[in-house]
Amino acid sequence: MTNPDVNQSDRLDVKSIIRKATELNDFSHLLEHVPYAKFIGMGVERFGDELIFKLPANDDNIGNPVLPALHGGVIAGFMEMSAIVQLMVFMQTSKVPKVIDFSIDYLRAGYHKDSFAECQITRQGRRVANVNINCWQTNRKRLIATARAHFLID
Repeated sequence: MTNPDVNQSDRLDVKSIIRKATELNDFSHLLEHVPYAKFIGMGVERFGDELIFKLPANDDNIGNPVLPALHGGVIAGFMEMSAIVQLMVFMQTSKVPKVIDFSIDYLRAGYHKDSFAECQITRQGRRVANVNINCWQTNRKRLIATARAHFLID
């Protein structure tokens, strides 16, 4: 039985959105459907087979105004969303992957600058994917955070 409050046109066809974003090499349409990604201003660029995620400097993402430094939750959310989008694009999922667990190590302060993340899918089972995520600002070798996540995929 379908819910009468949910209009069929309101349901998203995740697979076609991902396919269109991949074909056009423009992921802004995909990120527009993710409220948190829009809220923090997240973007993504594709370079060959790699996706590089960007979190632009934004006053609303500041957690420590004295330094000023990014809020740790914003960094973690950015990294988690990066992993989800990476899985959706490279595995052509029909649904948004669900987080099983997420573990983050904060290595240094994330200052009020553009931040970047890249993800590496390390193992794919039939229903579980493991992803490593690295986040940096000015130098890819000076990470501000690193994370590991496990996702349930269908």
